[in-house]
Amino acid sequence: MKFICDEMLGTLAKWLRIFGYDTRYAKDMDDEKIIEIALKEDRIVLTRDKMLSRKALKGLYIEEKDLKKQIERVVKKFKLDIEKNIFSRCTVCNIPVVGIERDKVKGKVPESVWKNNKEFWTCPKCGRIYWMGSHWENIKIKLKSFEDNLP
Repeated sequence: MKFICDEMLGTLAKWLRIFGYDTRYAKDMDDEKIIEIALKEDRIVLTRDKMLSRKALKGLYIEEKDLKKQIERVVKKFKLDIEKNIFSRCTVCNIPVVGIERDKVKGKVPESVWKNNKEFWTCPKCGRIYWMGSHWENIKIKLKSFEDNLP
């Protein structure tokens, strides 16, 4: 399942990527371009724009302003598994991350991070490096709070 989020849902797009879902972020795109991409790439349009949601062949109008409620709505509507592929995509580029040898990130991450972590991943497009640091634990705590409100 793939998504495209309009400009008003950038944070939701980032979270869907964290959950491992292929999610484009339509920054500075008009409605026609969003619809064109959605049709061409078989994406579901997620939007806070009622008119855009009506134009989209597959779309969901998201009236909620609160991120937690937005996530709950999308997860319930599309029955998403938010743990299956968690942390498998770059949160910036939306590209699947790949494992990288620990020695190859030395000097590219803080020394303490390199010393305290055995596994690293990188985005083949932007080169961003990921590891299971405290931010992963914070994300898992937030994830738990989302799950507590799901059926």
